[in-house]
Amino acid sequence: MGVPAPDSKHGRQPGPWSAAYESVCKPRLFRRRSTGRLGLRREPVRREIGSLVLEIVEGDVTEADTDAIVNAANDHLWMGAGVAGAIKRAGGPEVEREAVAKGPIPVGTAVETTAGDLPHKYVIHGAVMGQDLRTDAGLVADTTRSCLELADRLGLESVALPAFGTGVGGFPIDDCATTMVRQVVDFATHAQSLRRAVLVLFGDQAFLAFRRAANAALGT
Repeated sequence: MGVPAPDSKHGRQPGPWSAAYESVCKPRLFRRRSTGRLGLRREPVRREIGSLVLEIVEGDVTEADTDAIVNAANDHLWMGAGVAGAIKRAGGPEVEREAVAKGPIPVGTAVETTAGDLPHKYVIHGAVMGQDLRTDAGLVADTTRSCLELADRLGLESVALPAFGTGVGGFPIDDCATTMVRQVVDFATHAQSLRRAVLVLFGDQAFLAFRRAANAALGT
């Protein structure tokens, strides 16, 4: 998640959430294939919704073959560990510098930055939580919609999003899946440039939750 590391880098001292941060947000890298493409573990789900294709895959969002990738951020846009840390490591410090310069932003909104050393056109930072490090269904819905709308305004054809708020934010994965899939389905009715929305999940549990949500929303 896009949570600042519990140190003094940004003038923050370790707080009572530091232990939880270490256990939940410790960087977890995905295994890259030699091709540098998205390393898939299960057969991806692909569903057509009008002119938009929803894809659900298990893998590493930094390796998605999309125009942009999304960072699950906090409202001050510091990039700590989890998805944010993976993006910062792959894209370089320029991504975080530009993001922080644009913050803080309201929770539920999104901004774009350079992708640095990544091959994507942009990193979109969706602020799914504030400094209380918590989120809920309304914020996950707002952030998902904001990221999709921003990608569309930027004229992009494809965007990859991780699961929002399920790490340090404490949001249940099944609720996250239902919320995010529903937002993609609703957005598809008025998408302009966007043709692919790829939900990239870490781990079997998350992938299966999102697959169930897609089946429930769109039929099997």
